[in-house]
Amino acid sequence: MTEALQVLLVDDHAVVREGLRAILEASGEIACIEADSAEQAIEMIGPGMSIDVMLLDISLPGMSGLDALAEIHRLRPRLPVLLLSMHPEEQYAVRALRMGAQGYLSKSTPSAEVLHAVKSAARGENYISRHVAAMVAQGIGGESKSPAHETLSNREFEILRMIGSGKSVSEIAQIQGLSVKTVSTYRERILNKMEFNNNFDIIRYVLQEGLLE
Repeated sequence: MTEALQVLLVDDHAVVREGLRAILEASGEIACIEADSAEQAIEMIGPGMSIDVMLLDISLPGMSGLDALAEIHRLRPRLPVLLLSMHPEEQYAVRALRMGAQGYLSKSTPSAEVLHAVKSAARGENYISRHVAAMVAQGIGGESKSPAHETLSNREFEILRMIGSGKSVSEIAQIQGLSVKTVSTYRERILNKMEFNNNFDIIRYVLQEGLLE
């Protein structure tokens, strides 16, 4: 009998984890364990933990999935990580792949495709949808100029989107688990990197680029 693949599901919403577990374990080939934060997931991938694939949400409280990816790769360089998000592929997929993720799944991905992606990752294969493949090919071919937000760090990009959605610095600090001073510093970096003057410029850019879900 073939041993079941061990998949670590990392999402702060229990209902999402339960849904993913139901999809994957229904195959009879996969067993899931769960974590509700990136910090907990990092603790669970230490020596002695048998994990074949990690399915990691991008938008987590505290350390985001993108921020966690580098630490996960440092601890377990060969562990395949599929990033999961509610956001459309064009917002995060290419960024995730450049950072070494095995693939990117939006939460609207059909169940059969999620199962296919996990099995592909377990075999060491990248999972890329046709849409993402087209974006990657376009970038390699140099047919289009990279958008300005590609210059931002992962945390700066998250905060850019939050400001663009109308959230205040104090609201962002609470959501991200950061101090108001730290968020203000990130805001200043965003303004400087993108040559913006104020929040209105950020909001206009985010809306123009379709960076809100």
